Amino acid sequence: MAALKPPTSLAQQLTLLRNRGMILEESFAKQWLTSVSYYRMSGYWYPYRRLQFPHDPKDPVRLDDFETGTSFDEVARLYEFDRKLRTLIHDGIERIEVALRAKVGEQLVTRGALSYKDSSAFRNEFKHAEWLSKAQKRANRAKPRNQSIKHYVSKYSDFPFWVLADVLDFSDLSILFDGLITKDQHTISQSFGLNVNVEQLSSNQKGKYFKQDPFARWCEQLTILRNTCAHHGRVWNKHLTPVSTNAFRTIPELSELPEGQSDKLFGAILMMSFLIRSVSPGTTWPQKVRILIENEYLPLRFRSIKEMGFPSHWQQLSLWGENPF
Repeated sequence: MAALKPPTSLAQQLTLLRNRGMILEESFAKQWLTSVSYYRMSGYWYPYRRLQFPHDPKDPVRLDDFETGTSFDEVARLYEFDRKLRTLIHDGIERIEVALRAKVGEQLVTRGALSYKDSSAFRNEFKHAEWLSKAQKRANRAKPRNQSIKHYVSKYSDFPFWVLADVLDFSDLSILFDGLITKDQHTISQSFGLNVNVEQLSSNQKGKYFKQDPFARWCEQLTILRNTCAHHGRVWNKHLTPVSTNAFRTIPELSELPEGQSDKLFGAILMMSFLIRSVSPGTTWPQKVRILIENEYLPLRFRSIKEMGFPSHWQQLSLWGENPF
């Protein structure tokens, strides 16, 4: 195994960047490297490194030297764009998470306040006991600071789903939705406006749709994106867990989803825009995303909207709402 790289001083880092062709103003670069760190910033200047020629598009190799004209200022601007985008995405997913919590709860409590404990409400393959154990641990940890949990524990032998739901995170809800029987999944999915035109699907696609609602896999992808945002990870060029788009492309507003599957940010933002507009009519969230991209990403040199999976006509899509200008 190769030896670990030795740590470098701030002066050595600045010299290394200059030697590799980056244009930088020393005091500005020092401030960023001190406050953000060389390692974290390297993820943002990586796509500015020259590609080895010739290169394999499926497995490109980047050299240490930067493209001519690469500046630290531009890398910092990309970082700031990503930070603001991450904040918007986290805000959007919060709205979807709260709505999913309400809709799953509404569906479950039709069978009773404690139906989440009834294994017959879920798929045979769902690890129900494991999920319950994790949910109970969430409730136990929340009890000292959650008055509703504390109240139900002291007064009743158990607590209903609408109380438990407040201590569940998006991952818990995603897994729970994944475990619901297909009929209940479809009911919840359709309440978000995800009305699939089944007649447009192939026989194989129909079989998959009636076996499990495709929204389950989208919830999984959004969970990963949400966790990336919560841990301040890079999102603008992140490759996400692939999720099928065949069923939801039959919905006119989602017909611009990538064919087959979606694993880049465009698909996630398109789906988020649809869901947020469904639960919060009149929302300005889509316009805020669009304005941020137009004002702070498009002006960057060497960057392309295709890196995020956006098509060239992305600005004309209906999900952005009315022209914000």
